Amino acid sequence: MVELRLNDVILYVEKNIDSFHSKRIKNLESLKLSKILKRKNPYLFKAKNILTAHDLVKTLLDAHLSSQEETIFGEFLEGLSIFICSKVYNGHKSAAEGIDLEFEKENIKYIVSIKSGPNWGNSGQIKKMLDNFRKAKRILKTNILKMNIVAVNGCCYGRIKKVDKGEYLKLGVQKFWEFISGNKNLYTEIIEPLGHKAKEKNEEFMDAYSQIINKFTLEFGQDFCDNGKINWIKLVQFNSS
Repeated sequence: MVELRLNDVILYVEKNIDSFHSKRIKNLESLKLSKILKRKNPYLFKAKNILTAHDLVKTLLDAHLSSQEETIFGEFLEGLSIFICSKVYNGHKSAAEGIDLEFEKENIKYIVSIKSGPNWGNSGQIKKMLDNFRKAKRILKTNILKMNIVAVNGCCYGRIKKVDKGEYLKLGVQKFWEFISGNKNLYTEIIEPLGHKAKEKNEEFMDAYSQIINKFTLEFGQDFCDNGKINWIKLVQFNSS
């Protein structure tokens, strides 16, 4: 084990956080109104009594972006986790399907699936993760006969009540960051570096966001409004086609 230098983490974040912001804007600019209209539930928005094209478009767009940003930022946190573990335990990106990180600590081989938060998947997705753990263990045991292999689902934020899940361990934010770094305070120490250029980048994002809102509102009004009133029947028919 090598002691983690926080300055290395800060430099990594400053060098790579731009990729998160760039992907946010690229994702926003590539959106089509038809795409998000087909993915969201028009009955829900009718039940909420949304009356204006602007409010409907903004609600649709915000819901879509929230989901997309979670995925994009999750990719960034995965890269940060692997970087930190590589500095401390010589960890590396795994070649096994569905496994993000491999490293050894105290004569134990860890295989890690990294997720943003604790509530990341349904029963089918969790079953897939378990299958990936089992497959990776079988392959590793043919090469590492005497070493104990432990599977871990690491969550970059959130609290986990039950760590031992039988076939694997599930670690919440503090335990996960300490697990890959040896630093019990890392989960709080990384929050400031993540704000690098956040104000500047968010202003750039909001400029693009405002343009998309205006563009989609005009488009929605032309396609789904009659005399300024939302035509819900037409919208439902489009959503269901």
